[in-house]
Amino acid sequence: MNAYAIAHLRAADPHPEIADYMERITATFAPYGGRFLAHGARHEVLEGAWPGHVVVIGFPGMAQARAWWASPAYREIAPLRSRHIEGDIILVPGVPEGYDPATTAKAMRETLPAE
Repeated sequence: MNAYAIAHLRAADPHPEIADYMERITATFAPYGGRFLAHGARHEVLEGAWPGHVVVIGFPGMAQARAWWASPAYREIAPLRSRHIEGDIILVPGVPEGYDPATTAKAMRETLPAE
């Protein structure tokens, strides 16, 4: 099942280290089957507020996403970003093929108190 590294990046200070990070990041996730799904594109906010930028990197699974995040190659370049860009980064598993949220809703209803 696919997994995703999702970053919500804000308050970027232009800096040469950010350019270094961007030049080197692809080589850190490629060995784990990672690839950019969204990077630097203008996003459209439909509800709430989402200042900054969105980055999404897809992986074949959570094991590969975790291995990339913990890899010496990524740990080496991560400070180039974190010193200059505020943000939040999460890893999230995808849903299996054929996922139906109605099944989740049914399980939720079974745990609700009777009305």
